[in-house]
Amino acid sequence: MNSEAWIKFYGDTPATLTYPERSMYEMILDSAAKYPDNKAYDFMGNTKTYKEFMKEITLCANALLAEGVKSGDRVTICLPNTPQAIIMLYAINKIGAVANMVHPLSAENEILFYLNVSESVLAITLTDFYKKFEAIEGQSKLKKVIVTKIGEALPPVKSFAYKFIGHERKVETSDKVITYKDFMANGKKYSGKMPDLPDSEDTAAILYSGGTTGTAKGILLSNRNFNALALQTIAASGCFKAGDIMLSAMPVFHGFGLGVCIHTMLLGGGMCALIPKVDVKEFAGHFKKYKPNYMAGVPTLFEAMMRSEGMQDIDLSSLKGVFSGGDSLSVSLKKKVDAFLKEHGAQIQVREGYGLTECVTASCLTPKDYYREGSIGVPFPDVFYKIVIPDTFDEAEAGELGEICISGPTLMTGYLNEPKETAKTLQIHNDGRTWLHTGDLGYMDEDGFIYFKQRLKRMIVTSGYNVYPSQIENVIDSHEAVMLSTVIGVKDDYRMQRIKAFIVLKPGFSASEELKAEIRALCEKNIAKYALPREYEFRDSLPKTLVGKVAYTVLEKEENEKASVQ
Repeated sequence: MNSEAWIKFYGDTPATLTYPERSMYEMILDSAAKYPDNKAYDFMGNTKTYKEFMKEITLCANALLAEGVKSGDRVTICLPNTPQAIIMLYAINKIGAVANMVHPLSAENEILFYLNVSESVLAITLTDFYKKFEAIEGQSKLKKVIVTKIGEALPPVKSFAYKFIGHERKVETSDKVITYKDFMANGKKYSGKMPDLPDSEDTAAILYSGGTTGTAKGILLSNRNFNALALQTIAASGCFKAGDIMLSAMPVFHGFGLGVCIHTMLLGGGMCALIPKVDVKEFAGHFKKYKPNYMAGVPTLFEAMMRSEGMQDIDLSSLKGVFSGGDSLSVSLKKKVDAFLKEHGAQIQVREGYGLTECVTASCLTPKDYYREGSIGVPFPDVFYKIVIPDTFDEAEAGELGEICISGPTLMTGYLNEPKETAKTLQIHNDGRTWLHTGDLGYMDEDGFIYFKQRLKRMIVTSGYNVYPSQIENVIDSHEAVMLSTVIGVKDDYRMQRIKAFIVLKPGFSASEELKAEIRALCEKNIAKYALPREYEFRDSLPKTLVGKVAYTVLEKEENEKASVQ
């Protein structure tokens, strides 16, 4: 289902859109033609208009060609949210190459895996991270590494201060290492022919899955995938206009960060306030400086922001849209975020979305002015949702739990070098459509609203019963003292798994046996006896994945190691 719920709850927003047969670069070129003097990005005071941004992209594209990069080649971008990252992204796209997006905090062996699986011929990273590339030199097809510095993207005064303080590591250049400055200078000298622009169906970027479970897989996403996502997001927002500002804190190597915080904003003529590192202590300054219209993040980011002392007196009235994705937003945490926004002058609700990197990012969204408790909203225009009985194509009844399947123009073309996994995930049903089998449990109500429960693999089996951690977390999170909780299954000789809860408290509350008893009593009142946690542990914080999700597998590993020692 998609259009019925969309029309009912989104009013005049169309349920079907038109998707131009153009590349990502061409869509930004169109924005530059419409809004040449609009600000495209700001990085710590370094602001560029669309006209200036397009010149940077063209120069970088020439520099790539000067290095011998050809259409179809893979180029690794191993950077935080900096101008160099987005300039390189669209330059790679302009010449028909493919951007291989890698987290700069990845370990040496992880980077080696990403380089080899993508067969990258060139890479760009910060000088501070170059040692990891140096350590794996000669073990991949990489011909050269471009090294850059944060200071190179700063205004002159700030750049000088950055150098003076000595923030950044020096790297010796060689035939295998070139500075960003010299790389771009080579672009000025290039006089060869620019290759044809890529087709809309050509691969634009490779992103990687496997944040909390499983082995990382390269996800092949086309120009059409990204452009469709951007157009759908703008339509679904119900509030976007050219010139609006996004606090672009979600990382560029992540579908949410690249698809929504960068490409959507640039396609629509908005400005990206690039935040290279998520530090909640600095968020107050970002809001004062930029007065952003939009903010996107994972639930743990909103939880940390509410706990930050610096945010207590900040005016958030400029916000027109706050979007949560990447992980499940509990009913209780949504209420807390909504209250926080209202207390700080924002007359909006946090809008939860849902999606996977296999469809770039979000594929459904909570309506602008409407909310159903526990729902992640309704599908985007041209996106279809189906709930099937697991391991079948049989559609579940309304309200019945099953596997969430998605169909639409943002579905990946496949996993890199993984035909069996691709065939398992993308399946053609009897209706002739290709459906993405998400591996997530959820249900759909009679009006087409979707409800996410959790990953199929995250289900806990205890004493023969299937237990869904998210249901227990929702109960624990509803306690006034609780900011965030995570529930895991711990090996148990008697029950197979026993349930343990990890809890982070709100500011002003302290861990105590009395508080633990209160939370236990709340659970006993609202949860079946077989599903009750056997243990409750207070923590100052919970481990996170590289994109800010709660890394429950880390907690599981800790508990299993403890059990093996005993």
